[in-house]
Amino acid sequence: MAQTSITRSRTEVLVNDFVRSVYNWMGLGLCLTGVVAFYVSSSETMLRLVFGNPIIFFILIIAELGMVFALAGAVNRMSAGTATSLFVIYSALNGVTLSFIFLAYTRTSIVSTFFICAGTFVACSIYGWTAKKDLTSWGGFLTMGLIGIIIASLVNMFIRSSAMSMIISYIGVIVFVGLTAYDTQKLKNMALTQPAGVEAGVVRKGAILGALSLYLDFINLFLMLLRIFGASRE
Repeated sequence: MAQTSITRSRTEVLVNDFVRSVYNWMGLGLCLTGVVAFYVSSSETMLRLVFGNPIIFFILIIAELGMVFALAGAVNRMSAGTATSLFVIYSALNGVTLSFIFLAYTRTSIVSTFFICAGTFVACSIYGWTAKKDLTSWGGFLTMGLIGIIIASLVNMFIRSSAMSMIISYIGVIVFVGLTAYDTQKLKNMALTQPAGVEAGVVRKGAILGALSLYLDFINLFLMLLRIFGASRE
């Protein structure tokens, strides 16, 4: 009985440490993105460099996509230091490309939308962590929804329909709310199933991968909500 209690206590400590690490890295990524975005939006030189030349902007987008795919697909083959560096660099580059929001929306609406997003994200994370229902079945549905959003967004780049943009935003909120709960439950299962005595580097890579998933959920949910609630500066 005592041995079982000790084992359970150790498991709880390992799970709490892992989850804390995930959310710490996610928070660091969000802070870095916000600081870089604000800095770039306040610098005319940086704005001309990033948005004055479409080629540079698309290079940054491609670089970001490459880092996400590298982390998601090859994190087990890279060192913990490399995975951490890629996540930090990606967060900074994302801040550069997202700096446009400070030019398109008022700062008041950006701040208020951020808090709406944070509250929604926390609620969805709590649901995903505490839900007794297995959310695995949501994966396929949410993935199809995400693919649909991407395709619709690409099409809307050419037709420039404000009505379609709003529809995409509302659907996007639903999809990323679901993904937040789904990814949180995946994170919980990952934390509970990690073997005892696993190397610190392996734990760090798992935490970085979990942080990346939640970071992407938060950023995309924020952008969808900003399209709905954001007040234009025009």
